[in-house]
This record gives sequence, C-alpha cells and structure tokens, in this order.
Amino acid sequence: MKALVTGVNGQLGHDVMNELAKRGYDGIGVGRQVSYAGVRDGTPVCSMPYAQMDITDVGATARVIRDTHPDTVIHCAAWTAVDSAEDSDKSTAVWAANARGTRYIAEACRDIDCKMTYISTDYVFGGQGTRPWEPDDANYKPLNVYGQTKLAGEQAVSRTLTKFFIVRIAWVFGTNGNNFVKTMLKVGKTHNTVRVVNDQIGTPTYTVDLARLLVDMNETEKYGYYHATNSETEPDGYISWYDFAREIYRQAGYSVKVVPVTTVEYGLSKAARPLNSRLDKRKLIENGFQPLPPWPDALARFLQGNRGSLG
Repeated sequence: MKALVTGVNGQLGHDVMNELAKRGYDGIGVGRQVSYAGVRDGTPVCSMPYAQMDITDVGATARVIRDTHPDTVIHCAAWTAVDSAEDSDKSTAVWAANARGTRYIAEACRDIDCKMTYISTDYVFGGQGTRPWEPDDANYKPLNVYGQTKLAGEQAVSRTLTKFFIVRIAWVFGTNGNNFVKTMLKVGKTHNTVRVVNDQIGTPTYTVDLARLLVDMNETEKYGYYHATNSETEPDGYISWYDFAREIYRQAGYSVKVVPVTTVEYGLSKAARPLNSRLDKRKLIENGFQPLPPWPDALARFLQGNRGSLG
C-alpha cells in the first residue's frame, strides 16, 4: 500500500508515517514545508519520502496526488487553533485549510480513484445533551468556526467520494506538537494550583493508537463514518478535562491541586466549546476494528515514551 499523508509535521501525521513504516508500507509525507524522520522496525529512518504541497492550492494538490498516485490519502492536515480561528483576520485561512483544501484533496482522489481518510472532530456537533454522539448522527450544530469548517470538510468528502473514511476524534495528544497533556505538565512545574473545567465531557485520543487504527482501516474497504477516541475505563466512563488533568498529575508524580470550574467560570476561551463530546465507538467493533486502548493506559505510555523531553 502506498499512502500519501498530509500534515506530516503535526501530531497525528507524524505517527501515521511511523505506523506505515513499521508495517513496511510506502508513506509519502506532504506539507507546505516538510522535514521528517520516521522509524522502521524500531530503527530511525534518516529520510522519509515527502513532497511539498499546499492543500489550499488546487493545482498543486491535484498535481502531487496525480504524480505520486497513492492508493490512499490520509488527510491529517488542518487548522486546529480553535480560538484563533474566531479572529476575523484568520477566517479566510481557516476556511481555506479545513474546507476548501479538503475538497481539493477529495476531488484529486476521485480523479485517480483512490481512498481518502479525513480526520474530523466532535466539534461538528453542538454538544447538547448527555447521549454519546453516534458516527452516523446528522444533528450537526457546530458552535464555532473550527467546527463549521471541519463539517464543511466532511461534507466535501462525502459528496465527492464513495471510498472514504471520516474519522471523528477528540482531545488529541501526541509527541509531535502542543496539547493539553504537555500544557498541564508545563503549568504544573510552576504552579501549585490549576483551574480546569469539569463540565466538558469526553475522552482523550492518543495519536500513536489512532495511527494504528487508521492504517488498519485503510487495509480494508469498510468505508463510512467512525468515531475513534481511547476507550473509557468502564461503561459510560467518560471524563472531564478536570479528571484528565488529575490523572496526568497523578501519573507524572506532580503534587498539584486541580480546582474544578465550569466553562463559564473559566471564561478564557474565544470559541464556544461543546459540553458533550462523548463519542460512541461501537461501530469500530461492529466492523471488526480493534478499539483504542483505555485512555489511562495511553497516557502512561505517552508519559513513559516522552519522559526525557517532558522533564
């Protein structure tokens, strides 16, 4: 299998390239500026194949996908800075990256008849209620620009292609980039107390585990919408960011007091956040895919694997 991976310098794209290399598949990383080293069989690879590609440039996108002619495109690139997406001077760039760029990729995949995997988000939903969102729910009510643009990307893929995986994730953390876990550890080094919201409910997603699932999916033709976060530790065992922060500090051995606050009390975000980010993942099992491991286990592996860099 030959896979073209966008966003290769980000958290997820980095790990997808590693997973492809571990399995002996051909991975081609693309981005505006790409510098990437992966691993194969546990050994660093000095230079992975890559190509410069600006997904907001329709001509460049079509040309690179046509010339590399992959069996699948795993589209990890996105504008993910949720708060800055609300700035009026960023709007054009956010829509270009998340919506228009995704459409360009979908059209290029259609032209060479290859699969496409699009990474989406719980933010396409409005976060109302407490019922976990199912993959085929269509009650879309994104609360912010990021969610609106990611929904537009979903729609571009589903209207253009039949051979697609749309995979919604939430609360992402990985080695190659900034995330909540790294932020909590950084803050915990200089503060004895931190305030963390306790009314936004969901489950984290470790990019190493997600990358494994995405490659598993692309070995099949079981197309459609999926939800993929790390598993809950018990039925209905979804957590809040407050719970996540407490477990981060417990596993890291930090004696930091975590104070629960509501989203309104926290009050520092430009973008509205969904309160209900519960994602129903039963469809993975129904289609024969191995669910992601429990989130505390994923966190432990992340902390162990990054012990030196995280201090």
